[in-house]
Amino acid sequence: MELNTALALGSSLAFLGYGVHCLVSPSMRLEFERYRLAHLRVLTGLLEILAGLGLIAGLRWPLALQLSSGGLALLMGFALAARLRVRDALPLWIPAAALLALNAYLCLSSLGAFE
Repeated sequence: MELNTALALGSSLAFLGYGVHCLVSPSMRLEFERYRLAHLRVLTGLLEILAGLGLIAGLRWPLALQLSSGGLALLMGFALAARLRVRDALPLWIPAAALLALNAYLCLSSLGAFE
């Protein structure tokens, strides 16, 4: 298995799981209230699920990979901004920062930036 394929599948699984968690978990409801973004919780979960599926589709159709990974990188940028807004401790930023870096890499790589 190619590295980018494994990274896309790993990111996809993470976002599919996190998206479902975002939609159904009472703890995520409280977390979004803490961020003062409760009105965006369902949209965020749905976008994560759709983009996670898009990463899988992107293994066959490069445009889907580019759009999904770019969108997820952007979403994780907003997640970091939300953590900054509520002044979370830096260790809490690590998952969003790592997923931002991973999906930015996938997007740029799929666009040929590293060839």
